[in-house]
Formats: sequence, C-alpha cells, structure tokens
Amino acid sequence: MSISRRVLCGTALAAAVLSTAPVHAQDPAIKVGVIGPFSGPFAHYGTLFKAGVEAYVRSQGGKLAGKSVEFIYRDTGGPNPAQTRVLAQELIVKDKVDYLGGFVFTPNALAVAPLIQQSQTPTVIFNAATSSITEKSEYFIRSSYTLWQVTVPLAQWAAKQGIKKVVTAVTDYGPGLDGEAAFKSEFVKQGGTVVETIRMPIATTDFGPFAQRIRASGAQAVYTFLPGGPPNLGFVKAYNENGLAKAGIQFLGTSETDEFDLQKFGDSALGLTTAFHYSGAHDSPANKAFVAALKKQNPAAVANYASVGAWDGMHVIHKMIEATGGQKNGAKALAAARELQWESPRGPVRIDAKTRHITQNVYLRKVEKEGGVLVNKEVQSFGPQTDHGLNP
Repeated sequence: MSISRRVLCGTALAAAVLSTAPVHAQDPAIKVGVIGPFSGPFAHYGTLFKAGVEAYVRSQGGKLAGKSVEFIYRDTGGPNPAQTRVLAQELIVKDKVDYLGGFVFTPNALAVAPLIQQSQTPTVIFNAATSSITEKSEYFIRSSYTLWQVTVPLAQWAAKQGIKKVVTAVTDYGPGLDGEAAFKSEFVKQGGTVVETIRMPIATTDFGPFAQRIRASGAQAVYTFLPGGPPNLGFVKAYNENGLAKAGIQFLGTSETDEFDLQKFGDSALGLTTAFHYSGAHDSPANKAFVAALKKQNPAAVANYASVGAWDGMHVIHKMIEATGGQKNGAKALAAARELQWESPRGPVRIDAKTRHITQNVYLRKVEKEGGVLVNKEVQSFGPQTDHGLNP
C-alpha cells in the first residue's frame, strides 16, 4: 500500500510539473511596485498615480517592450517615512519587484534610499520635489519636478515686473524649504528683498493668521508653496478672505492651482499666477493624446502634475525594460534612463545624465475661465529648466 501510494504521488507530481511547464516557459511578468497615499486626505495622489500608470500601459497595447507588467500598489496614507520603508522592503524582498515608482512626499522618498541603493532597484519619483532626493541613491530617477526648477524662473519674472518686496510663506518641510531658499536666493540676486519668511506647519488648517502677517508686512507679493490637496484650498481662501488680493499683494505660486482642486476655488482663483512644468490646458498633440488615454482608463481622472508624473514615469520604466530585455539589471536600466529624451504631454523633456532629474520647460500660468471652466492658461514659457538646486 505504501509503495503504491508513493507511485501515485510521484505520478501526480510528474503530471503537475508537465501541466505547469508551459507557464514556466513564458516570460514572467515585470513587477512594478507603486508606493503612494491611497487613503487619507492625500488619497487623490494615489488614485491619479494609478490612472496615469495604467493609462500608459494601455496606450502601449497592454505590454511594455513586449513584456507583461504586474503592478503592486502600497498605501502610505500620507507622510509616513517609517511605514514607507517597511512597504518598500516588503516589495523588494518579498514581492521581488523589478522597479519601484510613486512617492508623493519627500520624507517618504528619503526613507527608502538606503534600501534601493543596496538592492539596486531602479526607482522613479512621480512627485516628491526636494532637490536632494536624487543625491541619496544613484538608483533614483525623477519624472516630476523640483521646487528650485519651477521657482527660480518665477523669481526672475517677479523682479522684471518691478516687484521689490516679497514675503515667502511655505509649508515647513523639505519642498517648502527648497522653494523658500530658491525664491529668496534668486530674488535677492535680481535686486529684490524678502521682507519676511513664514514657515507653516504641515498640519495647518487655519491659514488666517499667516495671511494677516503677510498683509501687515508691506510686501507687494507673496511666494507660497503647499503640499497639494486641502492646504491649497485653505491658503487661497485665507488669501482672499483677508483682503490680500484687494490690497494688491500678488499671489506667486507653483502647484497651488492644481487641476484636481481648481474648480473648487471658484472665481476667487481668477488671476492667480503660478510657475509650473505642466498645465492640463497645455496645447499639444502629445497632451491631447495623454488626456484622451487618461479619460479612457478612468473617466474621473484629472490631467494634472500627479497623473502626468506617473505617465512619464512609466515611459522611463518602459525604456528601462526595453534596454534590459526584461531582465533584472539595475545598472543597465539606469544607464538607459540617463540617455532618455522624448515628447511628453508637458513638452520636450530629457533625463539629465548627471542628476537623473528631468529637464523640462517651465511655464508662467494664470488662472482664466474658458467655456465656463477654470484653467491654468500658459501665458509664457521660460524654456528648458534644469534642477537649479542641484546645478546652482
């Protein structure tokens, strides 16, 4: 009996091996881990990352470089470096991902740098905007922007408009401090004066006291940076309710009039001035194709800096897969990424070989109404900008 059972078991095992052989003969799917907030007050970033990622793959016929792709999404809930590190470690060690992408917040991205350096996992930053991130691991590539990149041309423009006195009011964490430093250094270089620097805690919900300080400062303009979502709405509301616009204090921002929130501002947003690398209203065939693909994937998705960062981030991953033939080879993948240039929905872009950050046009934008809808109208291009924070 025991002999026949062993024979049966052996036969069953042989049958199992034969039945799974065709599966093993196929190329395994490329695994991409996407880390971002999929819950909490910043959950829209995760939703837009997912829409941009999957719209890109769908636009390529469902495969990248002929390879199937499996996405594994992990939720940080918000700024949470410790949790992000745990999630990244699980993706690298347990799930054995080939690539990582995502990352909204700078502290979260910095937390994973040692892990990706040790594992040599190419990691594309879809959003986090502090310049120093790409210096922390040679396996970081950024498809988004930095505050230095979009702020330096804005400071130059403000000086040319005859603005002499400015207050900076930024959220007190990495990107905000980058924005503050970028604006102040360039504006002073252009002959202007920063009369006060205000740093607002990341948990701030009442911006009224800060708006009152700005109004009392004697400044002609306020340069601001906030981390998207509810803070944008709160700050602009305080800007208007405390009479800053009526007092002639010009609003100078970056992502504060983000398309995700733009219609919520109502007419109070009209005329707000920002400098940024993308507008959903950018007029180009590439952007029209992007918007169409995004809506086809998810009719509720918004074409904004988060979704375009994910779309272009997937283009970078696509080209790394192509260069490596789908094999796990971090060094070869990075070498290919350093040479990339393409026509993005935002305009012509390239990856800087030294910094692994994206070089792109930055546009002066003003909020206008077109067809009853608020848009970030591009009124001037400042031309291609590198990351001035890494190339001062």
